[in-house]
Amino acid sequence: MTKKHTKRILRIVLLVATIISMFFVPWILVRAWLAPLPDTVQEQVNEAIGLGFDGIIVYVTRRKRTCFYAAGWKNRENKTPADPHSLFKIASISKLYDAVAITKLVSDKRLSLDKTLADYFPELVEELKMQKGSP
Repeated sequence: MTKKHTKRILRIVLLVATIISMFFVPWILVRAWLAPLPDTVQEQVNEAIGLGFDGIIVYVTRRKRTCFYAAGWKNRENKTPADPHSLFKIASISKLYDAVAITKLVSDKRLSLDKTLADYFPELVEELKMQKGSP
């Protein structure tokens, strides 16, 4: 085989592999990431339901105050609406959210992969010491 022929075969294989991989892309998440953000959390939760999610719950804790936002269905078949205590089967997709959030924080220089959790949450380290009875 000539070098030119090998190169052509490699390009075809890569093109076919790329097309096949498009089948495994979570397109609903891509659409959600590309959409502009609404003004409020509840509007964003409602919009996510419009993108095809069955149900969604968001907990926001700020200054020791927790707010709950829910939209969609807890059980679509029974028409049970989602509430802050609903449970969903999310399987491994949560890893994708974690990876995206961590990557964005590292990119914005708000998080470093070289530091430990104790560097970011020193109050928790102190609290653990107090619970264990250490000085």
